[in-house]
Amino acid sequence: MNSAGRLEGKIALVTGAGCIGPGWGNGRAIAVRFAAEGAHVVAIDRNLASMDETLELIRQSGGQVTPYECDVTDSGAIAQLVARSTARLGRIDVLVNNVGAPAPGGPVQLSEAQWEKQLELNLTTTYLMCRHVLPVMEQQGAGVIVNIASTSGIRWTGAAQVGYAAAKAGVIQMTRVVAVEYAQKNIRVNSVVPGLLHTPLVDTTVARNQTGGDVELLLSKRKARIPMPFMGDGRDTANAALFLASDEARFITGTEIVVDGGMSARCD
Repeated sequence: MNSAGRLEGKIALVTGAGCIGPGWGNGRAIAVRFAAEGAHVVAIDRNLASMDETLELIRQSGGQVTPYECDVTDSGAIAQLVARSTARLGRIDVLVNNVGAPAPGGPVQLSEAQWEKQLELNLTTTYLMCRHVLPVMEQQGAGVIVNIASTSGIRWTGAAQVGYAAAKAGVIQMTRVVAVEYAQKNIRVNSVVPGLLHTPLVDTTVARNQTGGDVELLLSKRKARIPMPFMGDGRDTANAALFLASDEARFITGTEIVVDGGMSARCD
C-alpha cells in the first residue's frame, strides 16, 4: 500500500480493527490503509489480541497507531474512549464504524434474543459511536464519518439473515439522515456497502453458518453471483472508505459507495 498522504495529520477512529484470522478483513484493511495515508489511527476492538496483526502491519509501514480495547455496544465505554482519545490526541477527524457480523435465519428461525443481538451489534453500535463522536466534531467545526454497511441491506445476497439485513439497511438510512442534519456543520457522513468479499469472517463464521464449514463450496457459490471475474476483499472496502474520508470527497455526503463487483446491479 503506497502512501500518498491523503489523511496526513488526521486522527481516525476505526472500530472493529481486529480480525478473526489471517487475511484482509474490512477493519484491518481500513486501519492499515488509513495509517499508510498519514492518519494517526485509534484502532478499536473488544479483543486487543485480535488486533496484533493489524498493529504489526501498521508499525512495519511506519504508521501511527494507538490500540484501544472497547466494547462498542457499551455506551459508557464509548464515552470513555472518546474522552481519552480527544484528551490525548486533541481531536477526532474521522470515524469509521465497522463493527458487525451476520447471524443466519429468517423471522421464524432467528430467535427474539438473536434478533435483538443482531440489531445491537450491527446498528446500535453505529448509533452509539455517532452519539458520542458527533459533539466532538461539531465543537471542532469539521469531521467525517464512514459507516460500513452491506449489500444485505439493499438486496437478497444468497442466504436468509434477516436481522443482519434489517440492521444494515438501518445503517444506510441512518447515514443519510445524519448527513443532512449535520451538513451545515461541515460534517460529512457516508456509507460503504461491501458485497460478497472474501474476508477471514467468511472462512470462519459465514462458512460455518451457510455451508457447514465448507469454505470452497461457499466461495464458489458467492463467486457465481459476482459479474466480475474475481472476488474482492477488505482492501476494496478500505479504498472506498479512504476516498470518502479524504478531502477528495469534500462535496459528497448522505450517500453510499457499493463495493460488490456488480452483484447488486444484476437482476438475477
